[in-house]
Amino acid sequence: AMDKSDEAATQRIVVDHNQALRLAEQFRRTWMRPPTHQELENMAQEFVKEEILYREAVALGLDQDDLVIRRRLRQKMEFISSDLVEPKAPSETELQAYFDANREKFRLPDRYSLQQVYLDPNQTSSDVLGTAEEILRRLYSNPELPPDRTSIGDFTLLPYQVDALTGPEVANIFGQAFATDIAGAPVGRWSGPYESSFGVHLVRILNREPGQIPAMADIRQVIEREWTAEQRNAANDAYYQELRSRYDIEIRLPDPANDTLAMR
Repeated sequence: AMDKSDEAATQRIVVDHNQALRLAEQFRRTWMRPPTHQELENMAQEFVKEEILYREAVALGLDQDDLVIRRRLRQKMEFISSDLVEPKAPSETELQAYFDANREKFRLPDRYSLQQVYLDPNQTSSDVLGTAEEILRRLYSNPELPPDRTSIGDFTLLPYQVDALTGPEVANIFGQAFATDIAGAPVGRWSGPYESSFGVHLVRILNREPGQIPAMADIRQVIEREWTAEQRNAANDAYYQELRSRYDIEIRLPDPANDTLAMR
């Protein structure tokens, strides 16, 4: 048996089979399926974290005259830990080292300038892809479009030409499938046909500007914000791990081999 001082030093938290089943049931109600073993493991760890922060909050007296549920107490503890661990401003050396280690994170996206000819599958009575191939052959022999562009394609409200758009911006206009397909399109000549949710397109990439990594001076605020967030997360985690080390935690999950989680 523990004496009182040991008891104070190490409190006990047990996630037993019944608690695991309750967590699994909670998950099932939300997601309409039983959790995987890994998901249940994560839920048990979250339950332990919540229990620890709850008990610590109660020990600090945060629950006095405050009839808010344990989630709010957990939140308060997390705010307190954030205040305790608010990182100091980074030195120039720290910021430079962080930027060097994470350069790809700050890369600007590639940008496309392109022209497109649209074919409406509902207007083309024959095989629309066949028509597209035929137009493509005409464009190969005469890459400059006639002044009346509709004479070689169907009317559309989609822009005929877009300039310096990122992949996501192209996807916003023409859809994700189109943006993915044209990523490999040749520059300077017509190619296709590419399908989108609107119909079929022939495309000429006028320019593909590869995304650069900006100079540190140009995005200093962004780098500093990312550095601070990372420091804060690491410090919050260290604070929680330190609290957690004072607890004796036992998690007993059902054996994944026995499918006890697939409840009614």
